[in-house]
Amino acid sequence: MSGHAGREPRRLTRWWRRRSLRARLTVIAATAIAASVFVAFQVASQLLGWELQDSAKGQLRADARVLATNARRAGLAEVQLPPYPGSGRLVRVVLPDGSTRTPVGQPALPPVSEQAERVAQGASADLMESGDSDEDGHLVYTLRAGDGAVQVAQVADDSPINQFGFGMLLIGLLCVFGGALVGRAVARTGLAPIDRLTAVAVRVARTRDLDADIPDEGGGEIRRLIRSINDMLAALRDSRRAQRLLAEDAAHELKTPLTSLRLNVELLILLDRRGTLDSALPAASRTRLLNDLGAQVAELSTLVAELTDLARGDVSDESTELLDLADVVAAAVTRARSRAPEVEVALDATSVWVSGRPAALERAVLNLLDNAGKWSPVDQPIQVRLRAEGASAVLEVDDAGPGIDAADVPRVFDRFYRADSARALPGSGLGLSIVQRVVDAHGGRAVVARSARGGALLRIDLPAAAPPAPIAGPTGGEDTAAG
Repeated sequence: MSGHAGREPRRLTRWWRRRSLRARLTVIAATAIAASVFVAFQVASQLLGWELQDSAKGQLRADARVLATNARRAGLAEVQLPPYPGSGRLVRVVLPDGSTRTPVGQPALPPVSEQAERVAQGASADLMESGDSDEDGHLVYTLRAGDGAVQVAQVADDSPINQFGFGMLLIGLLCVFGGALVGRAVARTGLAPIDRLTAVAVRVARTRDLDADIPDEGGGEIRRLIRSINDMLAALRDSRRAQRLLAEDAAHELKTPLTSLRLNVELLILLDRRGTLDSALPAASRTRLLNDLGAQVAELSTLVAELTDLARGDVSDESTELLDLADVVAAAVTRARSRAPEVEVALDATSVWVSGRPAALERAVLNLLDNAGKWSPVDQPIQVRLRAEGASAVLEVDDAGPGIDAADVPRVFDRFYRADSARALPGSGLGLSIVQRVVDAHGGRAVVARSARGGALLRIDLPAAAPPAPIAGPTGGEDTAAG
């Protein structure tokens, strides 16, 4: 039974959630007005009841005083009682022996209470009784008169309150109906921007057209929502534009190496089918051609890897951690030496702590070293310097090559950009672009300058972080390594 009772509120909640916002506002407005009318009716009925009762008590006291004055003059047994008019006020005289007198034809009153008898005996001057115990609900006022008392009573009349309640019911129904109409109109007006927003969202979803901006109207939450949607559409437009540019640049960059690779492979296949591979291509030429194919495949692999890295849209899925940038730079230098043993790299690094992603930072440093390795003469080492400078960690990669022309400096970090002098060298033009993106993701700055040796000086500034606190030993002091 309890399980069934528990399902009912959940079912009502699901039903309520399935209603439209306009219907909810209409129901809420009508319910609020109905509750307000009900509370107002209860308060007004109570106040009206108190007012009517006070008025009746005042009238009973006035009539009792008149009857008591006449009883003192004529005596309780001889005083002339007013005839019963057929409705309304009732009178009675309580004699000293406890008997009573009432007008002829008057309906019977409730028996004289003990408190009323005490008034007749002189124990108190008067008494107002509310006859809640009897079914007619008499209101009886007892006033001391001579050796007895007089009583004036009135049957409680609820008809004014009932009439008032009926009127309030009609007014309440009209208010609820009007409130529902007003609530629906207010909901329609207030939700008009939401309707337009919904229409734009539906149109964008159907047409994939992200150029539809929503007019900035309304106020408060509606305006913030519209601005948020417009910002989201602008971000989506920028993302789509960036994807389109990336696809166009990638297609352009892939076209040349793929064409060269296809032509070389087709030449080998054609000569092999004719059986003239050995005669048409001597061993030295065949070796050179195969080496060219291997280099083109390696270039394509590098290009595809860098395109994949750029297309991901973020630096890495790895989490940020506190790390010593000197360790990252040393690891990148080790990899660069293994990839190009003929290029000498001179490392001068001091410990500088930063908050970052180690793999992404190592990739950025390695790209800087690869770029410098393409230009640095064999007899001149690449100088890598890492130091702390104020609140920044500064990394400089200095080569002794020809340097970067002033016209090329603003576009060095653009994707696929390659200076005219670099067209014949291996590379995709994405390495420095990845460096720029990694540095931006870490809140840093990458700049290009000319080194003192005449070559290029690529500098990276990253926000430095406080080094980790030393780990306390078992005795509370710092751990020390035994020599």
